[in-house]
Amino acid sequence: MASITSANATLTMTVASLYTTPVQLTGFAVDDIFDIDPLECVETMMGVDGVLSAGFVYVPIKQKIALQADSNANPIFDTWWQGMLTQRDVYFAQMTLKLPSTGLQYSMQQGVLTSYQPIPNAKKVLQPRTHTITWQGIGFGPIPAGG
Repeated sequence: MASITSANATLTMTVASLYTTPVQLTGFAVDDIFDIDPLECVETMMGVDGVLSAGFVYVPIKQKIALQADSNANPIFDTWWQGMLTQRDVYFAQMTLKLPSTGLQYSMQQGVLTSYQPIPNAKKVLQPRTHTITWQGIGFGPIPAGG
């Protein structure tokens, strides 16, 4: 039986005007790398006569990324946030996620930083920082040979 480890997952990202060459995110939290919220992509209405109507709708896709307090990827999000503050505008990102355990690769498009944790919470040790990117879309397919 094949392993379903996420220890070999890779996330690489570009952010327009800030990181034009893909940067790899590393230093994930102890029990967490990322979460993607389920998509509520159908609107339904029940008529008074009990007939259900439904329709597909596009929805934003939220991804939370959890990084150790000392992760070398936190400065990427710090720079992204600082850029938004300076420009008073958003910067769009693209991301590639590879999951060798499943043989699949995901391509996230048109993402914006919608939640940013500027400093870690302090307990006995500094806690992970969580940042949220909201994506316009996600595509997927097999990881290319040699990739």
